[in-house]
Amino acid sequence: MTSSVSRRRALAGAATLGVGVPLLAACGDDSTAATDPVSPDPTSAAPTPEPTTATPPPSTGAGSGSAAGLVAAADVPVGGGVVLKADELVVTQPVAGEFKAFTALCTHQGCLVGSVTDGSIHCPCHDSLFSATDGSVESGPASAPLAAVAVTVVEGQVARA
Repeated sequence: MTSSVSRRRALAGAATLGVGVPLLAACGDDSTAATDPVSPDPTSAAPTPEPTTATPPPSTGAGSGSAAGLVAAADVPVGGGVVLKADELVVTQPVAGEFKAFTALCTHQGCLVGSVTDGSIHCPCHDSLFSATDGSVESGPASAPLAAVAVTVVEGQVARA
């Protein structure tokens, strides 16, 4: 019984090996490269640390003598707000002297909200509107409110409470 390999089957096998071998190599153990200083593998590089997205919480000035915060209170307009992209927060001032903060990720599909005007927080992705006073949904497609974040004003800075 003779078996012949068709061209299609040979190409499929080569493609499988081309994809499978690197995947298997990625699952290999690098312990010998780290423990054998005599014959290092010149093709392997030291693993690079993954970047972190976590940032330390800002100082609220309590006991540190500093007034670092999220945003200067003077920079948050009355009836409006400021979107802090790096912190994924939106800080609002519904009425003079009253500051609120909410997560800035829309509850519809996780887009970053874009602006705060006329007492509403606007998501540019699908036009959801949230209340700048309590984060509740004013119009969808979002169906859940933005989560509140406790803030306080310390030495003219709006900071996490």
